[in-house]
Amino acid sequence: MTEPLPNIAPAPTVIPAQPGQPLPGRLMSMDAYRGFVMTLMAAELLQFDRLHEAFPDSAIWAFLAHHQSHVEWAGCSLHDLIQPSFSFLVGVALPYSMASRASLGQSYASQLGHAVRRSLILILLGIFLRSTHATQTYFTFEDTLSQIGLGYPILFLIGSSPHPRTVWLALGGILIGYWLAFVLYPVSQNFDYTAVGVPSNWPEHYAGLMAQFNKNSNLAWAFDTWFLNLFPRETPFLFNRGGYATLSFIPTLGTMLLGLIAGRWLRSGLPQREVIKRFLLAGVVGIALGVLLHVAGICPVVKRIWTPAWVLFSGGLCFWLLAVFYYVIDIAGYKRWSFPLMVVGMNSIAIYCLVHLIDRFIINSFYIHFGHRPFLILGPFFEPLLIGLATLAVLYVILQWMYRRKLFIRI
Repeated sequence: MTEPLPNIAPAPTVIPAQPGQPLPGRLMSMDAYRGFVMTLMAAELLQFDRLHEAFPDSAIWAFLAHHQSHVEWAGCSLHDLIQPSFSFLVGVALPYSMASRASLGQSYASQLGHAVRRSLILILLGIFLRSTHATQTYFTFEDTLSQIGLGYPILFLIGSSPHPRTVWLALGGILIGYWLAFVLYPVSQNFDYTAVGVPSNWPEHYAGLMAQFNKNSNLAWAFDTWFLNLFPRETPFLFNRGGYATLSFIPTLGTMLLGLIAGRWLRSGLPQREVIKRFLLAGVVGIALGVLLHVAGICPVVKRIWTPAWVLFSGGLCFWLLAVFYYVIDIAGYKRWSFPLMVVGMNSIAIYCLVHLIDRFIINSFYIHFGHRPFLILGPFFEPLLIGLATLAVLYVILQWMYRRKLFIRI
């Protein structure tokens, strides 16, 4: 699993509904959207790539396998939208969270202290969970937990300003400043890519200005070769195989700011259809700008180092996804279908921990007590899919049990 997504910014507290019913008084589209991305994360257990390998000529399994994995560098799959969606939703939820805490009489200093504590917990939890299979503490800061944790106090400070212009200026400063930092970093023309785990003939290499964003030869990689080696390690850090980087938390903050803008629109008192129009327009602008920057050779759309073009492109898609959930659930009133997503979305930190800590335990328990035969009824090629479905079912039963007993893990 590569996309840890905690429930760190819930909507206002409300009275739970009866089992099987959605919760009243919430912006349910936010919970459902969060549940959707958490389900996508957990669905890695279905291992569509194994079926694609078994049936290479099948367009269906090829399509599903593609969208259950990350693209190699530039571009986007559905799986690539998990992390930006959750980061975006953190921003959407912030105005609700701040308003809720203010209504309880919490001072600004108290809220700021809570934001800092939340940040530290996320960073430390990310390190802990990434270290579960290591021989010593594995210090890493590129996953979703750490990325949100590193940027969350800054998000809170920006979100504390009542002036919309502050958010837009911060967003512009982050995108332009991060792009300039990459462009101004001196990259050797004869860089040895094989020394950093990248074949010299890798098809994703760029030339010209775009070369400043090549894998494991950019500013973020250079920073990590210094920063990560300040911590105890089994071996010196040389590169991240996926190209992920600590500094990505800066543009990830840009994604959270886009969510903050969306959250403020939702709480502004605007007519619901006007909010939808703004979401759709923001989506068009973000996607178009991201593609234009890529096609013009100014900045590639790369999630792994969270380029400014990726912030705009993925942010636009997040606006569209939120628009769909908001229209269907909160405007059109089609709510009952979203209850399973609500169960997952309201306990996303729980599903994340369950998936990362006990998924193998559940799978091994099925095999110990039932053997392989029940999962071979469709043939050996479908065994990973069926054991994955069974594991997801167990995880959902646990979450539904927690939901019925009003057990919601928050940070």
